[in-house]
Order: sequence, then structure tokens, then C-alpha cells
Amino acid sequence: MLSHGLLLAFVQWQDLEHALSSSHRHENPSKIIDSALDPSKPSYSTTRPTLFRERHGWCPYSERVWLALEHWNVLYDTVKIDNTGPGQRPSYFSGQTPQIRWADGKTQGESMDIVRDIYKTYGAAHDGGDVSNLDWEKSQMFRRIFPSNSRPSSRAAFLFGWNGEPLWKSEFERVLSQTEELLGDDGPFFCGTSFSLADISWAPFLERYAAQLPCLYEGLNPRDPQRYPNLCKWFDAMETTIPAYACRVKGNSSSWRKVLTMAGYGNNGVPPVVSERINDLAIQEGRPQTAKERIRDQALWDEYRSCRPYLAQTPSAEAGSVLVKNRKAIVVDTLKQCARGNSNLRSTILTDEKQLDEAMRALSTILIFGAEEDGKYDELALASKEAYNVVGVLELAAFLNQRMCVPRDMGAISADALKRVAAS
Repeated sequence: MLSHGLLLAFVQWQDLEHALSSSHRHENPSKIIDSALDPSKPSYSTTRPTLFRERHGWCPYSERVWLALEHWNVLYDTVKIDNTGPGQRPSYFSGQTPQIRWADGKTQGESMDIVRDIYKTYGAAHDGGDVSNLDWEKSQMFRRIFPSNSRPSSRAAFLFGWNGEPLWKSEFERVLSQTEELLGDDGPFFCGTSFSLADISWAPFLERYAAQLPCLYEGLNPRDPQRYPNLCKWFDAMETTIPAYACRVKGNSSSWRKVLTMAGYGNNGVPPVVSERINDLAIQEGRPQTAKERIRDQALWDEYRSCRPYLAQTPSAEAGSVLVKNRKAIVVDTLKQCARGNSNLRSTILTDEKQLDEAMRALSTILIFGAEEDGKYDELALASKEAYNVVGVLELAAFLNQRMCVPRDMGAISADALKRVAAS
């Protein structure tokens, strides 16, 4: 065990791995394959389903199925498919994502049909019933309410027309008003006080709208409590009472704003006013966490982790654990970006591999220790305080915050811990 007074200069990677040993000694029983990196055909399980989903976490339809599997604590394998990037699709896969291969070898597509069957197989016994007609009807109302004249896009769904310009503000206001009415006053969820299939159907799209619409038009905010009180209650309930959503599946606002700049606007580029709104919102999100928020997030994390002992003990430590596990790839990427003159790296201090390694250890130490109130990794307390003084550590945090894609790399509340360090 590490000394309670160990200084950062003596903290090596094996020490950080030892601090995380309570979680690292547990293997994730699920198999996760990135087919863009390993195109060989996998050996499929005959006892659990396999989910084929878009590899970056951009596809909202994949998110539906992912959320259902996570929420009902299904043991499943994952094959990530490159739908939108330059990578090659594996030869054994055809069609769109998501798809699921059931344990008996049968495959299925269409996201909400998969979600309904996941519920019938794994959720009904737990929740005490089949899918109600109201639940299914409200899950399908999404198709009638969301815009029908938008250009298909996984990164900026239901936002842009075929000319590359955003849809009219009035069209977005119609969608939000009709969704507000559909939610009603009996919520906070679509079918009352309980999370259901309808929430899974709507969540990926409302999540993106909440992050992206305020960037497109002034005064267009789905989380405006005066104009959309039912929507506000729904967002709060999803983020504070559904652990699988908050801790792993939900993307964070900054990631959805980043992908907004990759889609739409044709060849004209992102308008300056949109870029300014994106930057203003990013600054607001770097504020310190309140004690109430920390307690809330830890309670969500404890519930989510109760079935997943391979995760670190706190959301912040999980962010540190991701850095520890992926440090070699992160070093390679950072050095490559330095060589390319990435504008998010404001100095050349991280071009030295030894200095970069020290900054990586320092940042991992800060994240694993987290806050003093966490009380989980106290052996790193002194090292964590010292780590803030390491040359390049905050620059590295800011760079990784820019490079990070949520939920591809980690869950939203873990990513928030890295964002707070970057803003400190």
C-alpha cells in the first residue's frame, strides 16, 4: 500500500495501478471489439447478446439500444462499427447500426424493436409487466413530432436542411412545444413517474437538442424552466435518477457542440456567432462542483457500479483509470498532435516524451484522488496537491478535454471531472 504521505515524484504507473487495484482486479466480463482496429470476425457468445453499435457514440439509434442494455443490467458483448469515419467496415457486417445478435444466433435491427425485445426478455420480469400501449405509442410519437424535412446525420440529427443551413427557429420551437405537451404534468417521465421505453426512444435526440439548439439560435433553450417546465423536469430526472444514462451512455454537452461544427453549413464554415456561443457555453461548464452535486453524482455512481465492480470507486477516479489504461495511446496521439501544431497545445513543453509522461502521471493522480471529501484514495492526497504544480499538467488536461469524445471515451460525469481540472 502507498504511504499516506507519498510525494508525486515517487508515484509511478504501477503505484497508480495499485491504488486502483480494488477495481482493476475485476475483469469486465463483456467483450468489447472495435472492428475498425480489429476487423477479424469475432467468436460470438452463445449465452449473451452482441450489440453492434456505431463506434464513436454519435449514432442516436445505437444509443437507444445501448441505454436499454445498460439500464436493465444485461450482460452483453459489443462490436463497434465505423459508420461515419474513414475506417473500414468489417467484411462480416452489413446494414446499418444498431443491430443485435441474440444468443441463439438470430440478428435484429430497428432500434425500438430491439429495445422492446430487450425489455420483454430482461426488463419485464424486473419491472413487473409487458410494454403498455401508452408507452409504445409515446415512443413512436417521436417520429411524428421531430422534423421530417431535415438532412440525415448521426452527429447533428434533425438540425440541418439539405442546403446545410439550420432549420427555421420556429420549427425547433414547434418540436419543443409539442414534446412539452406530450410529457404533460404527470411526469417527470413520458409515462408518469417511472422510466420507460418512451424515455429511451426520446433521450438521444432531446439530449443533443439541449446542447446544440442554444448554439444555433439566440433564446432557443430546451432547458428553459419558464417556457418548457416539463422538459426541464425530464432532463433533471434522466440525469439524476437513471444511473446507466448519467454514468455511461449520455454524451456531454461539449461533445455534442464539437460535432455540431462537423456537420451542416455546407462549405461556408461555422458562422462566427455560433462559434462564440459554443465558447461561452464551454466556459460555463468548467465551474467547480458543489457539495450537493458531488454527493448526487457519487450516489448515482455507487448504484451503477454495484453491478460493475471493475469500475473505479468514484466518477473522477474512473477518468483517471481510463488515462492509466490508455496511457501509451494517449502519449502517441499527444506527440502526433504536437508535431502537427495542434492549436489546443499552446506550448511545446509536451513535445518531450519524458515531460509528457510526468504530466500524464500527475493528471492521473489528480483524477484518481478526486476531492478530499471523496475519501476513497487518501494515499494519493499529498501527491495530488503536488501534481497541480507539474509543468504541462493543466495544458494536458485542456488538450485531452478537447480531444475527448463522450460517451465514446468515458461517461459524462467522469468526463466532467477532467473538464473541471482543465478549467482550474
